[in-house]
Parts: sequence; C-alpha cells; structure tokens
Amino acid sequence: RNLERKMAAFVSVGGSCGTAPGTGGDCARVESKERVRWMVVKPLSAVQRSRVRKVRMMSEASSGSGGSSTNYNRGPRSTPFLDAVSSPDDLKKLSLGELSKLGHELRWEVIRSVAQTGGHLGSSLGVVELTVALHYVFSSPSDRIIWDVAHQAYPHKIITGRRDRMPTLRKANGMSGFTKRDESKHDCFGAGHSSTSISAALGMATARDLSGGRNHCIAVIGDGAITGGMAYEAMNHAGSHDNRVIVILNDNGQVSLPTGTRSAAGTTPAGALSDYTSRLLTSREFLDVRNAAKSTLKALFPTEVKAIAAQVDDLARGVTSAGTGTLFEQLGFYYVGPLDGHNIESLVRVLENVKDMPGTKPVLIHVKTEKGRGYAPAEAAFDKYHGVGRFDVGTGKAWTPPPPPGAEKKKTVAVQSLTATFAKALIGHAKEDEKIV
Repeated sequence: RNLERKMAAFVSVGGSCGTAPGTGGDCARVESKERVRWMVVKPLSAVQRSRVRKVRMMSEASSGSGGSSTNYNRGPRSTPFLDAVSSPDDLKKLSLGELSKLGHELRWEVIRSVAQTGGHLGSSLGVVELTVALHYVFSSPSDRIIWDVAHQAYPHKIITGRRDRMPTLRKANGMSGFTKRDESKHDCFGAGHSSTSISAALGMATARDLSGGRNHCIAVIGDGAITGGMAYEAMNHAGSHDNRVIVILNDNGQVSLPTGTRSAAGTTPAGALSDYTSRLLTSREFLDVRNAAKSTLKALFPTEVKAIAAQVDDLARGVTSAGTGTLFEQLGFYYVGPLDGHNIESLVRVLENVKDMPGTKPVLIHVKTEKGRGYAPAEAAFDKYHGVGRFDVGTGKAWTPPPPPGAEKKKTVAVQSLTATFAKALIGHAKEDEKIV
C-alpha cells in the first residue's frame, strides 16, 4: 500500500512509469522544471507488480489525454473471436493462444454490457478465463456446470448464445441476472442463493450414476459461499459415498464484499510452481504410478506398513500442494491447487487431466482469481465493483442522466444506502451500550 501511494503521488505531480537508466527495473520517473528524479522499486513481489501495473495504466491514460482526464475504455474495437462464438462448441475450434484473445474480448463485452444495464461486474470479470476454460474442456449442456449464486455468470451467458440479450439484463421481461433453467439449456440449475451448488452437483451426479451416465457435474463456488453449512454437508456426503463431482473453489479473497479477513482457503497467491505441481498431481502418469503402488502395498504388505505408506503419500501431496488442501482431503476430496485462475493454458491442462481421471473420488480444484480483473477502476475500488449501476466506461464513474433542456440545475444530494444507514446507527448505539458487540 505504501508503494502504491508513493507511485500514485509521483504520477500525480506529472511523472510516469518506466525504466531508470542502468537499473533495468521498474521505476517511477518524476519530471519537474528543476530535475528528473527516479524512484527505483525493484525487486517487486507479484502483488507489488500488480499495483505498479494499475498505477502505470492510470498514468498512461492521463498522459494520453493531456493529463486533464483519464480514459479507462481500452478494450478492443472489434471482437472477431467473440463474434465467431455462438455456442460452447465454437470454443473447441480455437487454439489455446486464441482462447486468450477470446478471453480479452469477452471481458470487455461484459464491461460494456454492464455499463449500460448495471449488475454484478467485479465477480464476472474475475471468472472470464475460468469460464472459457470450462466450456473449452467440458461439453455443456451434457456436462452440467453449476454456478453458485450465479451472479458471476455473465461470461457464461454470453458464451452460451445470449450475447444479443445482454442489453435486457435485469430488466422487465429481459434476461435474469442469475442462471435460470427456462432461459437456456446451459443453465442446469436456477440459482440466486449461496452455498447450494455442491448439493445440486451431487444430486445430478447421483442420478447420473444410477442411470449409467458418463457426463461430468461441476460446481463453481466462491470462497464466501463455501463457508456455508450446506456446502460442507454436501462435500462430506460426496466424499463418504465416492460420487465423482468436480468442485472448483473460486478464491478471490473478497467473500463478495471486503471483510478484512483472509479467504476461506487462506493461501498465498498462486504462481508458476503451484501450476506445475497441480498439473503433475492430475496427470495420468502420476496417478497410474500412485494407484499401482497402492495396489502392490495392499497385496503384499501388512496393515502397519500400508498405514505408513498412506501417511507418506499424504505428506508428499501436502508438500506439492503447499499444504492447503488438508481440510478438503479430510472430507474425502482429491485436492488440486492453488492455480492461477487467469492462466487459461494452465486451467485447460488441469481440467483436461481431471476430466480424464479414473475412479469415482470427488475432486476439488482451487483457483485464485482477482475480482474486477482487467478494468482498472474495478481493480482499484474497495469493493471491486461488486454490484454497480450504469456507469461510464471511460471514467468508471456512475452515469447520471443529463437534465432536460432549459431545466434549472439542481444541487445534488448524496443519499446513503439502507445498509450504510443501518450500520451507522448500529455503530452509534454500540458506542453507548457496551452490551452490543
């Protein structure tokens, strides 16, 4: 935070971001009439680099318009890849490199659509790459993809043939802000409430097994929704009955709205090493060797040796998984992650491995995402633009209708929301009454 403040302060007085001569590092360059100063900020952590990138984006936007205003509308002017996608089947015709380009176009389609209608922006921007990867690997609607709450399902709606209906989002007789079964065959579960997706996926998986089906059932649930009791009850059920469901934990550390606490999984940001070990743990070669070793132990060695071997297996997988999956392993899941939720290639490789994984043990894939990803005002906002009204894409500010011609200009009065009013009143009472905690 201190770094971001310093960088912002430098930029605000006319500086720009670049590379200092002879340093090869990220710096802030500040020009004045007297001298040129450099603030060297290398080495940077991944989080710091992200913050510097945001400041750099804002600086470039300001300098590009003479410093008088900032234009955040940096999306593509044409969308050739998105234009070619009218159903999930069209995704499978693209290469991995083209999927990334599609993701970029899809992200800006969401931004521009929500700017006109309002809606849940930050959560949808955070799952763009995950949505593309899921529909690329799996075959909806045969494979059931269930979005918990489903406020993050705008990219899913666009990919599944509803792009032309986005202007009607959350309007009378228009498209729902959540998944809705009678709206599309790709919406296999009507949502709007949290913590229900794993139970739904488990029910669908049980019906599949009873009818001899071979399709996949995938639940995408956030780090806030997974704290609900129904989610843990469903995971406990799935683990004890060996029903193959795939749970994707979308961990953005926000729990819908900022709480100041760590995420449910409590892990550090994912990196290249984590992506590699996740691909290793889900690869057929690793699983074949692991299963062969377990079969040999079961046939040849006494119970005590098998117990020690199981502990060694858990220890090895705990090391490669950064020790984050202990809780889910105890519930009977095969844990994979954490993964970079914005790396489409890595997501596709792991999802393909999990899709082809033999057995019936349920799997939990832990992905780390950033709410509001790709839109600077959302990334910098306290609530990551969780829910917004209409806004101007270029400035990121709320849209206000122009006054009628000849109308007198009225003084605007800020109106507090019901939530803010209630919270303020409750805090006031708590200051006077120590029994309120």
